[in-house]
Amino acid sequence: MHRDSVGSEQAIQPGAVNWMTAGRGITHSERFDALRKTGGPIHGIQTWIALPEAFEETDPAFAHHGPEDLPTYESPDGLWARLVVGKAFGVEAKVKTHSPMFYVHWRLDAGAKAQLPAEYPERAAFVVSGEVEVDGRAFTSSQMLVFAPGEPVLFTATTAAVVMLLGGEPIGERFIEWNFVSSSKDRIEQAKADWRAGRMKLPDLDSGEFIPLPPDPPPAAPAMS
Repeated sequence: MHRDSVGSEQAIQPGAVNWMTAGRGITHSERFDALRKTGGPIHGIQTWIALPEAFEETDPAFAHHGPEDLPTYESPDGLWARLVVGKAFGVEAKVKTHSPMFYVHWRLDAGAKAQLPAEYPERAAFVVSGEVEVDGRAFTSSQMLVFAPGEPVLFTATTAAVVMLLGGEPIGERFIEWNFVSSSKDRIEQAKADWRAGRMKLPDLDSGEFIPLPPDPPPAAPAMS
């Protein structure tokens, strides 16, 4: 159950996307209210997408998209695919993004082959489960592959596998500290000060708990010669 400081309250189910844009600042919680009562497995992936500098201070926002907004494809030779975000493989998801990108969910039967085109300069793949072979090398669950630009990439599933494909156009360097991300270290320091001082509004429907900012790490010791 997602709740945030722009008033959202939205459960997520398999096949759907909760898409939060932090912009100039948002607070949120992710709770497992029903599962705490009933029990059961939890499985999902949370992905952070950096905003281009021109949109880093945009208004915070939240959108929910069900499976009907996310194009799917199935081949007779063992590939099922869903476009979660962006444009790829000739289709476009209805999730609003601020830069050209793609995010694809693949399910491959054992022996299936699938190709990632060279459409975007930055491309990667995360193996969620199973094993795939790329360029003669085997990759398994929890490994991430980052590809050089310019050439298509052929995947062969040596077992049944789930793979997330992701990438897009470069947007430059970003800094991250705790839950704050920015192209400016000074902006992160300002966000830390605002959080410590209680100047950030907590989620409208989940404001009873405050998580303190972790202490700054001690300065590095000088190198010894």
